[in-house]
Amino acid sequence: MANMTRQTETKQKQLSILMISVHGLVRGSNLELGRDADTGGQVTYVVELARQLALNPGVARVDLLTRLIEDERVDQSYSQKEESLGEGARIVRLPCGPKRYLRKELLWPYLDFLVDNYLHFIRQQGQLPDLIHSHYADAGYVGMQLAGILGIPLVHTGHSLGRPKRERLLASGRKASAIERQFNLAHRIEMEEKLLSYASLIIASTQQEVAEQYGMYENFAHGRFVVIPPGTDTARFVPPRRGRGDKPSLALIDRFLREPDKPMVLALCRPDPRKNIGGLITAFGEDKDLQEQANLVLITGNREVIDTMDESSRRVLTGMLLALDRYDLWGKVAIPKHHRPEDVPNIYRLAALRRGVFVNPALTEPFGLTLIEAAASGLPFVATEDGGPQDIVANCKSGILTDPLDSKALAQALKQVLADRRRWLQLSRNGVAGVRNHYSWSAHTGQYVKNMRTLLRRSRKRLRRQLAFTVHNGKSPVPLAKNALISDIDNTLVGHRASLRQLIRWLEEQAGKCAFGVATGRSLESTLAVLEQWQIPLPNVLITSVGSEINHGPDLLRDNGYRSHISYNWRRSAILEALHDFPGLCLQAAENQREFKISFDVEAHDVFSVIEVNKLLRKHKLQANLIYSHNAYLDVLPVRASKGHAVRYLAYRWGLPLNAFLVAGDSGNDIEMMVGDTMGVVVGNHSPELDGLQGRDKIYFAQGTYAQGILEGLRHYGLPVPG
Repeated sequence: MANMTRQTETKQKQLSILMISVHGLVRGSNLELGRDADTGGQVTYVVELARQLALNPGVARVDLLTRLIEDERVDQSYSQKEESLGEGARIVRLPCGPKRYLRKELLWPYLDFLVDNYLHFIRQQGQLPDLIHSHYADAGYVGMQLAGILGIPLVHTGHSLGRPKRERLLASGRKASAIERQFNLAHRIEMEEKLLSYASLIIASTQQEVAEQYGMYENFAHGRFVVIPPGTDTARFVPPRRGRGDKPSLALIDRFLREPDKPMVLALCRPDPRKNIGGLITAFGEDKDLQEQANLVLITGNREVIDTMDESSRRVLTGMLLALDRYDLWGKVAIPKHHRPEDVPNIYRLAALRRGVFVNPALTEPFGLTLIEAAASGLPFVATEDGGPQDIVANCKSGILTDPLDSKALAQALKQVLADRRRWLQLSRNGVAGVRNHYSWSAHTGQYVKNMRTLLRRSRKRLRRQLAFTVHNGKSPVPLAKNALISDIDNTLVGHRASLRQLIRWLEEQAGKCAFGVATGRSLESTLAVLEQWQIPLPNVLITSVGSEINHGPDLLRDNGYRSHISYNWRRSAILEALHDFPGLCLQAAENQREFKISFDVEAHDVFSVIEVNKLLRKHKLQANLIYSHNAYLDVLPVRASKGHAVRYLAYRWGLPLNAFLVAGDSGNDIEMMVGDTMGVVVGNHSPELDGLQGRDKIYFAQGTYAQGILEGLRHYGLPVPG
């Protein structure tokens, strides 16, 4: 019995991890690496990390969330909703905007679809992850939104960063305007800044990545980082075993070469401008001695017809072919069109057998997984002096660093490795031993799990100190809740301390079943102040500024999906100009104005007419939602914004039917919450402007005032409130 108890406790302590990698073609086997600029080392890493983490005894489950793609141009495996990666790990594919395959720069407008679809997915699953680990800035956006709603920590890995990428591209001669058109770096960098301020932990591959690359950002803070070098599969990537039948296939490469037995200068990367294939060809083409010493082998992904590839890949590959022709390198360079994932270890071993050298001339390299694979295969390397290769050289002592923009220096480094047989053998041995000691998957996942446990302990302590409505493990009740209570604050939630205490106790008891939110005309800052004044724990969601803003606790993350939704047809400056001289309206102080809310005092309410305001706006071809309350205030909002619209948005996003929402209010700006399929409660101290709702179905007029009225309404609708 005691043993069973220990086993149960151990299982409960195991981690459930949600990993997110949005772009590229992600599947568990036969990875199409190099097919395009988005399907490269990141895909290899996240798939293998998910698989290896599931083997760790401290991990119960790993879900890798990515896009579901239905496109005849790609394999149908990317349209499967789930794919096993072995026991305890799976790929989960959910719709994210258009069904067709899109490059990552075009995905930004559709990421909120993935957020919504995952919330619906976990409601069906009935279990929340313990933490989220996002990969790259696009997945980071999805991770931020989910972490804010679910109340769980976000861990992030950048893989590649916008600021250093832009600097390197500018240094290579590209124009700033062309870079922005192709890569949309301004938006990406803005998102990376937000991630640096929001994520609980940033995982980097090297100290150089932390100090020099992340150090370029305004929100850089050392305390948020941990360095965990990626692992590699030391069973797949091994040195050639001479005389023991380990002969790699030569057909891929040798058919291109006049002297195939010469040493190989091997490059293996996708056709991306950042990989600097053109710079490598220039270095090789301008150095006759290097051409005498070795052949150049370029494995640049898989291609059918270059004309049909994406613009970036097409430009890189066309430039490659033109450069080969310019330097007349035919017979000295191998450029195979196709290779399979299982060919890659053999290609490394073939290069090692011929005493060649691997080269990574990328303009910027956060880590350099191919360098680890080459070193594990007994193949020395030459790599860019930027980023991760610095740490790999320090740990493995199997390569040379050089400036990728200096073609002569790059050629000299390659010749230096090739020329000295004794040094080549020493570099080869060093690499095999260095990878075994520093870059195994077991070491990586062990350090990963240790850091995640520390993070979760700190996160749960912080939540306890914050006094927020959460379930016992610190997670938000929202995704699995069966009901939701959304209440106005002034004259509804607050006003009677004893009944408010009773309501708070009930909410705490129902935390795993009932989500709690407030909907108010106050700004977010004012809302937080009044909640603190009345000692109300932080709600799961805050609808503020009359329904023009939504923030999710406990980190008060702004709901950008709602922001995008309500921005439709909103012309704030034009509305201000149109209403500038409207009789009886006086613009409120600046602190009451928001991006999606214009607030007026109504100074002549006896003659004021909302109908006339609407007529004036229509005359100017302007659209807005007008909220008139307490016979004293007019709030002008986007047509898609109001407390009612916000509640309906949450119903969709949370996957809860509207009839599971109980909404409580006291004034005119609460009307839109009440009408429809929600369970409405009007407190006894309500404003006369709500009297017109008397007799409506599913709107209950309570006798009790303030929180007493809310409790009375809960009982009326059959919710388990003590009498």
